[in-house]
Amino acid sequence: MTVFARRARAFAGRLHPELTLVSYTLLAHLEDSGGCLAKDLAVRYGLDKSTVSRQVQALERLGFLERRPAPDDHRAQMLHLTPAGAGILAQVTESRYAAVAERLTGWDDDEIARFAELLIRYNAGPETSGDDAITQEYSDTDITETVH
Repeated sequence: MTVFARRARAFAGRLHPELTLVSYTLLAHLEDSGGCLAKDLAVRYGLDKSTVSRQVQALERLGFLERRPAPDDHRAQMLHLTPAGAGILAQVTESRYAAVAERLTGWDDDEIARFAELLIRYNAGPETSGDDAITQEYSDTDITETVH
């Protein structure tokens, strides 16, 4: 698992040196949700508000997200992906699929199917911390499509 985590962090750094794996996760959530409050990100991923605040400031500084008044409460700020943020996220997704395909070169269909089954089982395990929310972001279909 340590090697897997190191590879994930290194991969994120290669795509954009100023972004972390957490940054990509937050951007993906903003894309999927259509925008949300920073406190929602903190709750969703079990992160401290100060951690989310630093990540949001960095992503905003890079032009990958923007703040807009919340429709229900104009004092609150909704976070939204910018076109640049959507672009970097698309690049990450494409690169991730290519990396998985490269790693699975030489695997037969049965091995790939078994691997997908095991990933689905792993992700369905008991939720013990906010970290599990990150793995819950990807559905069984996402996993199966990625490894195939």
